[in-house]
Amino acid sequence: MAPLFKEKPEQVWKTITESFPLDQSITSIALPLPGSEKEGFSPVYRNAYSQKELKSVPYPGINTLYESFELSVANNGHKRAFGKRVRNGDGTFGKYIWQDYNTVRQRRNNLGSGLFFVLQNNPYKTDSDAHKKLKYDPLSDESFVLTIFAHNRPEWALADLTSIAYSIKNTALYDTLGPDTSKYILNLTECPVVLCSKDKVKGLVELKKQNPEELSNLICLVSMDDLTTEDASLKNYCHDHNISLFDYTQVEKLGEINPLDPIPPKPETEFTITFTSGTTGANPKGVLLTHQNAVAGVTFVYSVIALPNADSVFYSFLPLAHIYERLDVQFGVTAGAAIGFPQGPSPLTLLEDIQVLEPDFLALVPRVLTKLEAGIKAQTINNDEKPILKNLFTRAVNAKLASQGDPANEYTNPPHLLYDRVLGLLRKKLGMKNLKVLMSGSAPISPETIKFLKASLNVGAGQGYGMSETFAGIMASSMFETEASSCGPICVTTECRTRDLPAMGYTSKDEGGPRGELLVRGPQIFKGYYKNPEETAKSFDEDGWFYTGDVARIDSKNGRTYIIDRVKNFFKLAQGEYVTPERIENTYLSCFPYIAQMFVHGDSLRTHLVGVVGLDPVSITSYIKQRHGETINDQADLVRFFQDPKRKRELLLDMNKSLGNSLQGFEKLHNIEVDIEPLSVEKNLITPTMKIKRPICTKYFKDTLDKLYDEGSLIRTDKL
Repeated sequence: MAPLFKEKPEQVWKTITESFPLDQSITSIALPLPGSEKEGFSPVYRNAYSQKELKSVPYPGINTLYESFELSVANNGHKRAFGKRVRNGDGTFGKYIWQDYNTVRQRRNNLGSGLFFVLQNNPYKTDSDAHKKLKYDPLSDESFVLTIFAHNRPEWALADLTSIAYSIKNTALYDTLGPDTSKYILNLTECPVVLCSKDKVKGLVELKKQNPEELSNLICLVSMDDLTTEDASLKNYCHDHNISLFDYTQVEKLGEINPLDPIPPKPETEFTITFTSGTTGANPKGVLLTHQNAVAGVTFVYSVIALPNADSVFYSFLPLAHIYERLDVQFGVTAGAAIGFPQGPSPLTLLEDIQVLEPDFLALVPRVLTKLEAGIKAQTINNDEKPILKNLFTRAVNAKLASQGDPANEYTNPPHLLYDRVLGLLRKKLGMKNLKVLMSGSAPISPETIKFLKASLNVGAGQGYGMSETFAGIMASSMFETEASSCGPICVTTECRTRDLPAMGYTSKDEGGPRGELLVRGPQIFKGYYKNPEETAKSFDEDGWFYTGDVARIDSKNGRTYIIDRVKNFFKLAQGEYVTPERIENTYLSCFPYIAQMFVHGDSLRTHLVGVVGLDPVSITSYIKQRHGETINDQADLVRFFQDPKRKRELLLDMNKSLGNSLQGFEKLHNIEVDIEPLSVEKNLITPTMKIKRPICTKYFKDTLDKLYDEGSLIRTDKL
């Protein structure tokens, strides 16, 4: 095999580590390209660092994730790579145990070789087109699709590295997809093999049992957990439905005995299909991402975050099935970081794991960060039970807020002789004494939350913007940005512009900077949706611009981007779930006949939905009689009746109960305002054909919606 690198790996590594991160005073600004403005569009904006050309690789010749990982192993082979916590005899979890990069590389090769062995020798292999791709062929550009289905764990990341090394296209399933969507993905991809945690095996076999034709290509499951003699019945169940069952240990051993060289990918090789969670209730679209997209994504992270040192530790908390965490982990492995994984699938172990792991880098989402903010405040500035401690931390946090709010300190965190030591005690207690970077993504976050966490944890914190279609982040604010409200400028790998939306009141001529639909283009942007040319054609224009569907404002002073709206009538909640209000409204109206109107509202800074409900004045009287034993005929009395918090809560619970399984948990309302005909043509809130004018409704009901959010959920207390 020819040498992978023209120069010594040590020299390449030295150049990369000395070149990144890039100068923040340059990369924190975007500038319009002269002469790039077109009618109906803003000028094209590029990062100040990449005005002449977009960056796509961290170093010439490092064009694929395979090359970047091989470079990392050559320089970090004996360093810690993947870690998991030891399970004690009493069921608790102890310290992290680690595999080094050399071990992970060898296991990767064994797993890849073993997968080809168990697939090529599989007794259930047919002559289908999908199964013809199971052959080990270094000269072929055709690949079968490998599926990964588990919570975050070393074996998940190992499966990803194996796909990369052997040019195997992969995708992922996750629990909230549900069986119908999982079946759709497995059928569409003609998937022959799923690498999964043992608890998923039975459900996958049952899925094939119920859909034998659609899932006929699925012939192998590989358990990430060791199989024992007690799993004999599970193996038999698999074989009853033409599926072979192995575990990682068996497959890796077979690969060790029957070794195959990796099949290095090319930049254009398809790496992964990321299925979006969907926004319309239809089947999800598969975002097809190449190695070029992935390496550009890693290059972007290199450009804004200091590379790990010899002892740097990451915590892989967010679901690896989503592109945000995929990019974080790929950055970690290409940079030689130690990556610790959660003890299990529950998000409730986050702080417990962090206290043991003590990571340098944390990538989280707003829902988690707001919980962290509330917990810290309860222990410090709101701790009335300990007034001395409360006073000390209040002064410490205020001092850091003041220094970090000074525009002169936008790229630094000025030290404080006393308060840094005070806040250091909090950091140590939380397991964050080594924390250097705290990133938020997936959904917008309140600037006040970012400011407080930066101050109380005495750490850099920023937020980014990206999508599955852009291989995660293509923007990130600087770690000590004064306002803490932008997504930062467009990054060095991508260019952007806005498209005028006059119907929504957004144009490229707006005061303060262009506003409109955000369009992006560059090496980090996907090429199309998997087996879906129609949606692909809809998403790009003739010049190759991808239409994101997000409405952005680009600051005229520094080119930083603010996401302010959605082009279509759906939105994303703080936990990252997309919600389609029209579908939710129609579902409630069809399931609960005592209401005649509904306006559902969600906010990307909130975790739940609220709504304005219009009662059916005729049928609601029978509901009240049946539920409460009272007779009310006057419409004003009907509204007053449900102003009682207890009755309003009971109405909401009954509404949600009537839905059955029609909506998912995050799609259900948590608080409501009750009225008789709150929506009317006369108020300009609906059209003559009864379609809701959402932007107008949002403005009209602003005070009501604010009140509902302030009251909080009537049906439960949010948990992390």
